[in-house]
Amino acid sequence: MMVSSGEAQSPHIPVLYQEILDALQPQPGKRYVDCTLGAGGHAAGLLQASAPSGRLLGLDVDPGALAIAAKKLEAFGRRAHLVQASYTTLSVQLAALGWEHADGILLDLGASSMQFDAPARGFSFMQDGPLDMRFSPEGMLTAADIVNTWEQDELADILFKYGEERRSRQIAGAIIQARPLHTTAQLADVIAKAAKGPKHSRLHPATLSFQALRIAVNAEMQAIESVLPQALAALAPHGRLAVISFHSLEDRIVKHFLRHHSRDQHNPHHPKNPVIEKASIKLINRKPLLPTEEEIRQNPRARSAKLRVAEKL
Repeated sequence: MMVSSGEAQSPHIPVLYQEILDALQPQPGKRYVDCTLGAGGHAAGLLQASAPSGRLLGLDVDPGALAIAAKKLEAFGRRAHLVQASYTTLSVQLAALGWEHADGILLDLGASSMQFDAPARGFSFMQDGPLDMRFSPEGMLTAADIVNTWEQDELADILFKYGEERRSRQIAGAIIQARPLHTTAQLADVIAKAAKGPKHSRLHPATLSFQALRIAVNAEMQAIESVLPQALAALAPHGRLAVISFHSLEDRIVKHFLRHHSRDQHNPHHPKNPVIEKASIKLINRKPLLPTEEEIRQNPRARSAKLRVAEKL
């Protein structure tokens, strides 16, 4: 199982930076979308490499991240168009710009280092903060809502499904008994007491549960399933989609989607088994690209990253 490494304190270095530029092959006059803008590191690289006329649409639901990215990308002027929006609205945002197609689309999934490093956001058990975990302050559901109001079975189910936490039942029971919980430190303490892992484990006992709560709060898996078909439809011929995932649940969705659309689909119920859907992409890398040891030393968040790339036929 791959686990997001967001709990590590890491500098705001774009993960797999050079690999993304190699994958998307930015060129002058082309159009690119960074669906998960963050601090703007990948976006800056794409704009630099596509100078002087390449354009970029950057999306992020986090207004704090968007403000940081806007400052970083200010020098690119009107070549960079930034919008506070979820990547689940990709097709709407492209239409609003009048872009029929994009030549390269990037998805850097999961939470960012900036979010983990801000105690007030409630993503990390390494620093005490409110049980929030929302990517967007406009989101309705918080981690506190789940922890303090959901039924025990519902809570256990998301811990198991999104955290792959084998001790989900006992953790959920302990949380119910400890209610109300208001801070990340309180929750982490309850989880640690309820589910002590092997002494040799490098993971804090709360790691998987916090991951699961964050995914549930932000409906992350549903968002990935929503954006991938939109991205595929938006790509120009020979345009490329690059997706960075950080744990097995994300990567599984991406892998299955790309594999499905890279193969002709046949009708198994027809005696001649005719093709009913032609392959629409080709896989650039059959196996995911991984960060180098040097990158991991510089940026611990990169250690669980996987990059998959596909090109529109």
